[in-house]
Amino acid sequence: MTNDSKRRHVFISHHHKDDEHVEKLTKLLSKDGYDVRNSSIRVNPKNAERLAQKKVKDETIKRLLRMKISWASTTIVLIGQKTHERKWVNWEIKQAHEQGKRIVGVFERGGTNNDIPDNFEKYGSSLQAWNSKGIISAIDGSDTSFQNPDGTLRQAPHSPTVTTC
Repeated sequence: MTNDSKRRHVFISHHHKDDEHVEKLTKLLSKDGYDVRNSSIRVNPKNAERLAQKKVKDETIKRLLRMKISWASTTIVLIGQKTHERKWVNWEIKQAHEQGKRIVGVFERGGTNNDIPDNFEKYGSSLQAWNSKGIISAIDGSDTSFQNPDGTLRQAPHSPTVTTC
């Protein structure tokens, strides 16, 4: 039985080629007893085809993403090799900021400081290496540090916005 005090509702913003890392992240946090409820979109092959063929309007995608972000208390940005190039990741970060959500960056294994999206540099609340305790502390708002991928501290690019939900 899951303890509600260890349940976290998050939206995980990521490059869809990194879907496997979404699963790895939720498994990492569950090892410490956390029940992570993720509202992000993972695209099945049929929907991927519709998106590639531009059969889904951007406004429809934005409406769906706004709803999913609003449900979550925190937006986690998985930072991998192509994350900074993804227009939707940057849009999701800005939307989370506009909704007053905490925005936590998490480096995937192999992610670098060069992979950080522009909007995360503007609006991020905390940036964490791949470490469950640091990630949970950032989700909860008790850790607003900015780390490098190896876990060493780095200077925050701005004064982090701190919100509590």
